[in-house]
Amino acid sequence: MLKPLLTVCSAIVLASAWAETPPAWDNPADIPVTAPVTVGLAGEQPADIVRYLLAEGAGAARLSPDGGTLAFSWSVSGEPQLWTIDREGTFPRQLTFGSGITFFAWAPDGEHLLVGRDAEGNEREGYYLLSADGSSERLLLPLSEAFRVFGMFSSSGDRILFSSTERNGRDFDIYVTEVASGDTRRVYEGTFGFFPSAWQPYGNLVLVSEVRGEDANDVHLLNIDTGEMAPLFQPEIAADYSQFEWLPDGSGFFLSTNVDREFNGLALYTLADKTLTYLETPNHDVSNVSLSGDGRYLLWTTNEEGYSVLHGMDRSSGSPLDTPEVIPGVYDISLARTAPLAAVRVSGPATPGDVFLWNLDTSTLRQTVAASLGGLDSSTFVTPTSLRYPARDGVELQGLLYRPNKETFGAKPPVVVQVHGGPTAQSRPSFRSVEQYLVNNGIAVFAVNVRGSTGFGKTYARLDNQEKRLDSVRDLVDTVAFLSRGQGLDTDRIAVMGGSYGGYMVNAVLGSYPGLFDAGVSIVGVSDWVRALEEASPGLKASDRIEYGDIREERWQNFYAKNSPINTANRINVPMLVSHGANDPRDPVTESDRIVRAVRANGNEVIYMRFPDEGHSIRKRPNRVAFYRTLSGFLESNLKPDLAETGN
Repeated sequence: MLKPLLTVCSAIVLASAWAETPPAWDNPADIPVTAPVTVGLAGEQPADIVRYLLAEGAGAARLSPDGGTLAFSWSVSGEPQLWTIDREGTFPRQLTFGSGITFFAWAPDGEHLLVGRDAEGNEREGYYLLSADGSSERLLLPLSEAFRVFGMFSSSGDRILFSSTERNGRDFDIYVTEVASGDTRRVYEGTFGFFPSAWQPYGNLVLVSEVRGEDANDVHLLNIDTGEMAPLFQPEIAADYSQFEWLPDGSGFFLSTNVDREFNGLALYTLADKTLTYLETPNHDVSNVSLSGDGRYLLWTTNEEGYSVLHGMDRSSGSPLDTPEVIPGVYDISLARTAPLAAVRVSGPATPGDVFLWNLDTSTLRQTVAASLGGLDSSTFVTPTSLRYPARDGVELQGLLYRPNKETFGAKPPVVVQVHGGPTAQSRPSFRSVEQYLVNNGIAVFAVNVRGSTGFGKTYARLDNQEKRLDSVRDLVDTVAFLSRGQGLDTDRIAVMGGSYGGYMVNAVLGSYPGLFDAGVSIVGVSDWVRALEEASPGLKASDRIEYGDIREERWQNFYAKNSPINTANRINVPMLVSHGANDPRDPVTESDRIVRAVRANGNEVIYMRFPDEGHSIRKRPNRVAFYRTLSGFLESNLKPDLAETGN
C-alpha cells in the first residue's frame, strides 16, 4: 500500500525537493533575469507585446455534474489556477493559489474537484482534493519522483484511477486510490504505456489505452476487481481510438476512431455482439465526442481546415440538433451529466478563450466567460488563410498564413515560418499571442503543417516516421519556395521558429540547409536524437519507439547518430535564439546546451535563455514576458531592423 504521509503545506514546501537537480551551466549570462512587468498605454501603437501575452481567457473548462458551475483554468494571476463561475455568470471565484495547477477534474458529487500540481514544470504531479467552494483542501497523493497520468473517478466518486511509473521509473502501471483513505494499490502491471481511458458506469470494466506510436493505440478491457486484462482493439494497421463515452447501462460506448479509414469517424461499439459500427464518416477528423448522463444527447465536432464545426444528435428521436453559431476557432466541449447543458470553450483568431453555455433543449447559446483582451482591439486580430501546395515529391502540404495589413505595412512583408511541436499535432486557427503581435507589427507568419502533422489523414501523419524523419525537414525548403512564388511575401527576409519537435526542426533545417533562413528560434528543441530518445520521459518513450524507432537497437542508434542536428551545427551561419527550461522532462535541457555550445564554438551568434524554474513550457508570467520580449526584439532586428529601432 502507498499512503500519503505529507500535509498539503509540507507538500508545497517540499515541491522543489522532488525536482531533479538540473545540470549545471557555466555561463550565468544565459540565465534570464526577470523585471517588473510593464505594458505601455492602452491604445498605444504599436502595442507592447506584453498586452498580447495578457490577452487570455479560460484554458480547460468543465461543467459540474449538475451543470450549475463551470470550472476553468486561468492564468490571470500569473500561473494557471483553478476558477469557478456559476451558470448565471456571476463574478468568478479563484480556488487555488501558489504553485500553478496542471489539471483538474470534477468529482461525481459535484462538491469536490481533483487538482494536480508539479514541481517547477517537472511534470511529476501530486493530487489534491479540493472542495467546490475552495474552503478546504486535502492531499490525496504527494509529489514523488514518479510520473502520473490521471484517468478518472469511479461513478460513485469513492475511487480514482491513474497510471504511474512508481514501480520502475519507466513503465506506466495502473493504480486505484481510495479517495476517503488515500490507500493505493496497483491493479495492472504494464510495459511502456498503459492508461485508463473510461470507466464503465457503476461497473467493473475500464477501457485501457496502450500506446502504439504517437498517433495510434491499442485498447483493452480491464476488470478492476480481478486485474484481468482482455484485448479489445489490436488492428494490424495501427489506428487511433479515443473520446470514449460509455452508454448509461454500460452495454457499449461511443468513440472516435480511424480504424480501416484515413480520418477519425464517430463509431459505436457494443459489448454483447463485439461489433464496431461507424455512425459518421466525414473526410475530416471527429473529436470532442460527448454523451449526456442519460444518454439522450450525443455531441461531437469535426476538424475542417483546422476550424471546429459543431454537431449533435437527440438520440431519443434520432434527429440532428440545431447547432448554434459560435465564434470561429477551435472548440472544446464539456457536457453536464444531469442537465441538458454543454460548455463550449473557444480559442480562435478573435478570442483567446471564451466559454459559452449551450442549452440542448432550447438550442440557445449564452456566453459565460469572456476572455480578457489585454486592452487590445479585437478588430486588429488577423484571421489566417489556409494554403495548400505541393512538396517536390508530390505530397500536398498545408499551412495558415497570417498576413499584415497591406495599407499599413506595404505589399511585401518579411515572414516567419512557425513549426508546431509533436510532430503528431496540427497548427490550427486558435489564438496565438505571438503570431498576432508579429502580424500587427508588419511581419507575416506562416504556421506550417509539414508531413507528419495530424488533421490530414492517417497516411499523412505517418509520412515522417522512422527513416522518413528528414523528409519533413525538407518540406521546409519546399515551403520557402512556395512562399516565394506569388504570395506577396519578402522571403529575402525570412526566419524559422518552433518549439519542442518544432525546435528540433529549426535546429535541423538551419544546419542542413544553410542560407535558407535569415534567423532561427529554437524552443526546447532536440539536437542529439540518440541522447534525447534515451533520456526522454517515460511517457514519450512509450510512443517514441514506433514514431522514431527503438533507440535500444543498434540500427536506430546508428541512424540517429548520423542524422541529428548536432552533426550539422557547425554549418549554422545565422543568428539564433534558443530557450529551454532546466526542469524539462521531455527534451532534456542538455539538448539545447549542446547546440548552443556547438554554434558558439563556430563563432556564430546565439542568444540563450535557460530558465532554472521552468520545464517543457514557460508557465510563469515574469519568465514569459522576459522570453517573448527577447523573441520579438530578436525577430524584428533580423527581419525588420527599421521597426526594432523604434524601441518597441
